[in-house]
Amino acid sequence: MEEREREELFSKRIRAGKRTYFFDVKSTRSNDYYITITESRRYQKDDGFAYEKHKMFLYKEDFDKFVEGLQEAVNHVKNELLPDVDFTQFNREDEDAVGGFGSDLKWE
Repeated sequence: MEEREREELFSKRIRAGKRTYFFDVKSTRSNDYYITITESRRYQKDDGFAYEKHKMFLYKEDFDKFVEGLQEAVNHVKNELLPDVDFTQFNREDEDAVGGFGSDLKWE
């Protein structure tokens, strides 16, 4: 099996305005698993467009803590800082812009 095929097992792309997020599940040579989260931002350059990328590696031993921390932070913003904002409006905008995928990512 080719190295690239063995390494990347799953990929999910989320378009969000000028940003695109990639969630990729990969394996190590010893068949351990981790997730890379990449933020890609497109920006105007003199000769066209360029992309700025930031990547984060999330290892299996940190999955639960990461999800818990992210959920707490999102809930704090939604419930404490911006309780009057209808966050579903952003999903509708994403659905209109890219053909219906916006509802894939939901926070409770």
